[in-house]
Amino acid sequence: MNVFQAILMGIVQGIAEFLPVSSSGHLAIFQNLLHIDTETGLLFDVLLHLGTLLAIFVVFWRDIWRLIVEFFGIIADFFRRFSDPDLIVLSSGYRKFVLLIIVSSIPTAILGYVGRDFVEYASTTLLIPGIGLLITSFLLFICDRIGDGRKGIKKISYLNAFEIGMVQGVATLPGISRSGATIAACLMLGVKKETAVKYSFIMSIPAVLGAVLLELKDAFGTKIPVGTMVSYIVGMIVAAVVGYFAIRFMIGVVRRKKYIYFSIYCLVIGTIAIIGHFVTK
Repeated sequence: MNVFQAILMGIVQGIAEFLPVSSSGHLAIFQNLLHIDTETGLLFDVLLHLGTLLAIFVVFWRDIWRLIVEFFGIIADFFRRFSDPDLIVLSSGYRKFVLLIIVSSIPTAILGYVGRDFVEYASTTLLIPGIGLLITSFLLFICDRIGDGRKGIKKISYLNAFEIGMVQGVATLPGISRSGATIAACLMLGVKKETAVKYSFIMSIPAVLGAVLLELKDAFGTKIPVGTMVSYIVGMIVAAVVGYFAIRFMIGVVRRKKYIYFSIYCLVIGTIAIIGHFVTK
């Protein structure tokens, strides 16, 4: 992989990760069409996701910092309850937000780990990303017809969080938009639009960090050429910069509820990918 290809893939990742059109699906399609061989399995894809993760930290840094503080506050108050049984541990909405993210991360981690080999295989073909994009198109079509919910963080149940986490786990398949699927799940469960976007993006942090650590562990000891590693890092930086602007754009899209255009786009690209699979065989 050269630097130009890495930049192209970084742009694709940055745009597609936060717009509901599936970054993994587009990466798989571009890798197949351009015959890009990363030679390191999912490492490059994971580093691109790390780049977009940095964009999430920049946009939502206040919320993320508060969640980190409250996470350690929960741990401290848990032990303080042994001496003060009347102490309320979940004393704020942010503390519940922490627990909701943890609950959502459990099914995501299980499904992501169990289906890891299949996801890697799915990225080598056009068929599965194409089918995934058709699924994304259907979800976005439904989203465009759902009214705004009433649930803020305090009203989201732990069962809701588990269900959203399961959706995120399934969305590791190329073609199924993680942001599109999880925002759709939130809206179907009656969550407010602004809350759905924030929840969707922030809940991706543990999943992406887990994938990065897992992939880096497997890559440890593997000889990666210096030029290849430089290309990977450049792609990651490009994904972060483009991702920042994509998040800002996506927040506006959700407020205006204009999913139908993305639904049509996914339908067209998914159909082309499926046709391409059988034509190029």
